[in-house]
Amino acid sequence: MPQPCPVPAEQQPINEYQDVKESWFYGWGSRDMVGYLKPVIILWSVGWVVAGPMAAASFAPAKYPLPFGLSAAMGALVLPTLVLLQLYVGWSHVGGRLRQTTVPYEESGWYDGQLWVKPEEVSNRDRLIVDYQVQPVLQRIRRTLGAIALLLALGFMAWPMV
Repeated sequence: MPQPCPVPAEQQPINEYQDVKESWFYGWGSRDMVGYLKPVIILWSVGWVVAGPMAAASFAPAKYPLPFGLSAAMGALVLPTLVLLQLYVGWSHVGGRLRQTTVPYEESGWYDGQLWVKPEEVSNRDRLIVDYQVQPVLQRIRRTLGAIALLLALGFMAWPMV
């Protein structure tokens, strides 16, 4: 008969994964493509609220529409980039905890740390979750951040022509 898991429920990697997957913030990383891109576009639009006036202070929109639009669009990418980085860190942390064969945990406080070695069936289940659930989310976020980096690079390359 297998030993029961001594790790408190809130510190078990499988439960951390469920919490991340079901959370209002981190959960949108695992939605379908439209559900995933919608918050990114909304964040970019909200970024215009800050970046637009800043760009307008440097480039009068009526007089310099292209430099204004380019600088505001590039500045507005800061907010979705920061949010996507946080999303990546959260999913990456959970993936790392799932992939480990041992689970560090604390029974009642920082001073009584323990280490639990996962049984083979738990370790295999966790690796499958990482491979088929966590890695696709991380890959999607990396591709989105790559697209943002490409847009920024194109914006900087276009800047001398403006």
